[in-house]
Amino acid sequence: MQPISVILVEDEKPTRDYFAKVIDAHAGLSLLAKAGDCATAIEALQKDQPQVLVCDLGLPDGQGIDVIHFAKARYPNIEILVVTMMGDEAHVVEALEAGASGYLLKKQAFDDLAESILCLKRGEAALSPEIARFLLKRFNANLPIKENKACKENPLTDRESEVLILISKGYSYDEIASAFGISTNTVRTHIRNIYRKLSVCSRSEAVFEASQLGLINL
Repeated sequence: MQPISVILVEDEKPTRDYFAKVIDAHAGLSLLAKAGDCATAIEALQKDQPQVLVCDLGLPDGQGIDVIHFAKARYPNIEILVVTMMGDEAHVVEALEAGASGYLLKKQAFDDLAESILCLKRGEAALSPEIARFLLKRFNANLPIKENKACKENPLTDRESEVLILISKGYSYDEIASAFGISTNTVRTHIRNIYRKLSVCSRSEAVFEASQLGLINL
């Protein structure tokens, strides 16, 4: 299988270099180009057709939303993952309406960038838990009031439930490890078990499924 081709747009050089290393290090991903501003990003998109565009919103010579519009107009089937510090409603809605397929806050992207890109290509959700919670609340607010489903038996252990609650609040792996006095590898094991038991593949899906089952309250 050919690796997934990616163009990366991030204005902060240390972060851009770190994300580039993450992409380069993954056998399933191929970095075509990286850019630190709108002009360079559009030039890269004119030269190469990536399968996934990873794009920040705040850029020194314009807005990442302009790069998203350009990419979608030129390559309608491209998947776009926004990675940004901006988690407010206006930016989230604008990015999704422009054609973004996923939305990660940067603190999560340091842990989950590669897996989130793979999720997009599998047709799965790639959202930071805070964004998933916001969208779920927005969605539920537009639904007619109906009787709540009875909570199913919790398949998770107490520690897995505690980890899931922190995931839903947007904690990073390191922050969860520090909170419970355990290693980051142990946190990853708990999260893999949560994914398996809930039959999901990402943080946002875990938060959504757990909320639907009544395992956590958003």
